[in-house]
Amino acid sequence: MRRVRRPGTPRGPRAKVWVPYLLVALIAVASLTGLTVSPDEESRRGRADYVVVAAAAGLRWEDLDPRRTPALWQEATQGSVGWLSVRSAHAVTCPSDGWLTLGAGNYAAWDTRAVTGRCPPAEPELTQPDGFGANVVDQRTVVRTNQERLPYGTTPGALAESVRCTVAVGPGAAIAAARPFGRVDRYLPELPDDPAPLLGQCVLSIVDLGTISGSGAERQAAVAAADAVLARVLAARPERSLMVIAGLSDTERTSRLHVAIAEGEGWQGGWLTSAGTGRDGYLQLVDLAPTVLSALGRPSPEKLFNGYAATVSDGRPSDPAEAMQGNHDADQRSIAQRGVAEIFFTVLAIVQFLLFVAVVPVLVRARRHAGPAAPPLPPPRLVALAEAALIAAGLAIPAALLADLAPWWNSTHPAWIFGSATGAIMVAGTLLIRLTPRYRETLWPMAAVSAIGATVIAVDLLTGSRLQLNGVAGYSAVYGVRYAGLGSVGLGVFVACLLLLAGCLAQWVSRRWRPVVIVFFGGIGVVMVGSPYLGADPVGAIAVTAGVCVAAALSTGGWLTFPRLAWATVAGLAVTAGFAALDLSRLPLEQGTLGRFLTALGNGTAGPAMQRAAAANGQALLDSPLTLLALAGTLMLLFCQFSPWGGLTRVYGLHPAVRAGLAGTAVATLIAGVFGGTAVGAAGAAAAAAVPVAVLTALRVLVHAADRTPPPGETDGPGGPSLRKSDEDPVVVI
Repeated sequence: MRRVRRPGTPRGPRAKVWVPYLLVALIAVASLTGLTVSPDEESRRGRADYVVVAAAAGLRWEDLDPRRTPALWQEATQGSVGWLSVRSAHAVTCPSDGWLTLGAGNYAAWDTRAVTGRCPPAEPELTQPDGFGANVVDQRTVVRTNQERLPYGTTPGALAESVRCTVAVGPGAAIAAARPFGRVDRYLPELPDDPAPLLGQCVLSIVDLGTISGSGAERQAAVAAADAVLARVLAARPERSLMVIAGLSDTERTSRLHVAIAEGEGWQGGWLTSAGTGRDGYLQLVDLAPTVLSALGRPSPEKLFNGYAATVSDGRPSDPAEAMQGNHDADQRSIAQRGVAEIFFTVLAIVQFLLFVAVVPVLVRARRHAGPAAPPLPPPRLVALAEAALIAAGLAIPAALLADLAPWWNSTHPAWIFGSATGAIMVAGTLLIRLTPRYRETLWPMAAVSAIGATVIAVDLLTGSRLQLNGVAGYSAVYGVRYAGLGSVGLGVFVACLLLLAGCLAQWVSRRWRPVVIVFFGGIGVVMVGSPYLGADPVGAIAVTAGVCVAAALSTGGWLTFPRLAWATVAGLAVTAGFAALDLSRLPLEQGTLGRFLTALGNGTAGPAMQRAAAANGQALLDSPLTLLALAGTLMLLFCQFSPWGGLTRVYGLHPAVRAGLAGTAVATLIAGVFGGTAVGAAGAAAAAAVPVAVLTALRVLVHAADRTPPPGETDGPGGPSLRKSDEDPVVVI
């Protein structure tokens, strides 16, 4: 057998066979190198001889006012501030749960029973046999509940065990200051007339400012009372002390963001943040305990704390109202986000399902029949309408991200304003793609939609993920799962768009160069997803690596044979090992979730994390509307591939790199969802972006099934050059 060139193909030098493999290896090395790049960041953390924690359950930033709460306003002006996520081990963080989590430095729950209506007050049963300290009667039962029934391995009282003695004022403070066996070193039910001697007895004092609940005059009265107690604490605080003020729990079933203030030497006028959030101005409740010990110069207990010590970043407006209220009210935005997000994804799933059902008859009529009599082809206007609807559907999630540029959450009807903005952006994007000169090319709509989706998310990552934080197509800081980087929805759309764009572009080069194109775009994706300063999702980066390896192996056409699978597996394991080594080489506070998990696996504490991930997967599978999107997309792809009228098999034959992109997307998003605790959340988002344009491409291939393939040199027809084989592909003559 000998190889000859296709007639009319220009002769020229050909690259060595090993050149594409070398380029793939270089791209992989460059991707790992890109993960090590880190910008210079300035953050600081103060030290103190004493720490006073003054907390009020339910305290929110909207409660603060320069006239009604002068002490709180003064501390917010002088100190560093942030939004506090009060996630605990309980579905609703009630006051007792918040106080217990504060004292544990880990997610804890005082009572695991369901909450109906308002939360019960923090009223632990206390005994004072010596009149000096106190004993929390139920502490031993609470410790057993958290260690045996809850998947966090929490030890209540770990903070108190880390210092020599602790002062507690008020019932809530007793819960936080109690040691694991229930002893509170020094306890008073109320602040004495002269609190200075009391606050100077121990290096750590915890003061219960009361509970802020209700609304209107009732709430304002509770806030004023808390502010009055705080003013007395500030007047009596020891020298060189750190003042930590927190609204450490909710008071109703609805979760909110709360107040976090740190004021003292080294804590002036900045944003509070931590390695656990990675976002300036955001802190977790579990971060308060390690912050206390860090300020006192003491180490956190090994394997017990789940949070990270807070640091201070510059750039905060001097006026607390400008920083935390008005248009910058993250709590108000997060409330609107939760309701609108559920509506948006539910409506999107229903609309896409109905659209797929409506497109099926068009696909059936578009298929060319072999008999002498056949039903007429669908009218061109109907095909154009179906294409426009499918393009708009593929742009829905990127349009939802862009809609967050407008402050829709401040309106009276946020869902309608957001929906109108998203719809307008979808129409504008559809018209932009439709009016381009290359629209008639078969793969152009898929490439254009993918380019828009990948670009929107990439630009958002490069600018700090501001569209995803508390965004409808992003994540909510209230849930305490993610505060920065790439969320599961963004990950699914980004991976789908990036790999489909790579597949479309790979069709323009010869077969042996297609893996290079796939790996090039995949390497960019790994850096964007995995860098702790961009996507901050190492688990997602490993999933993207696996998807890119599968896509590269399939991009040249044919089946996924054992040699291809073996090479893809080896490459994926090599990149994953390199990624894990990079993450483990960082300081503990700078490690991503992968490094933390591997560290926990090494010291034998990874069991609770795996249990939490399994529980999160089960809940997400049943509760998330993204499951409906994943199901609708899967059913439509199965119909298009295995039914006689689908056309997707023909697409795969003509454009094997597109099949590779879809296969890589499925692998990457399923791995990311399962190991990230979102089940098929990432896959559902990917299906929302990828399936509509895949159906559109199948429809185009069916419509043009009878078109002849133009020989080399002849002007391309309506199918475009993407239907023609590459000029570098040889013809085999036997």
